[in-house]
Amino acid sequence: MNLEKVVFGFFIFLALTLNFGFFVGEIDNPAHHHVREFVLLFIVNAVALIMKLGDRSQVDAMLLATGLVAMLQLIGAAIIWILAAHVWESGMTPGVMSSIVSLAGGAMVANVISVVLLVVETVTLRR
Repeated sequence: MNLEKVVFGFFIFLALTLNFGFFVGEIDNPAHHHVREFVLLFIVNAVALIMKLGDRSQVDAMLLATGLVAMLQLIGAAIIWILAAHVWESGMTPGVMSSIVSLAGGAMVANVISVVLLVVETVTLRR
């Protein structure tokens, strides 16, 4: 067993499961989408993206692309959350929360594709 591959797979799967946990719930209800869970989701996705850097195969390039898409979506959601919480007078409205959850949903799709690519690559490996 290769410990590096175990840790890599762990962060890929953890990013997906945390994203799913944040995404589930009423889309416009801030009580169903906690900021701490979002911060943990953001950090784990950033770690997973860093781990995807430096690989050279075509599948690895696709994994990196999905990681970049997920991080871009999460950065957009974080910016909206920060602006709503600290800048905008309207605060955290149901419409703002819907936007944040929608962006997290886009990141979740990218994470699902990462997991599918990782599983396909693992299945096609020759010993």
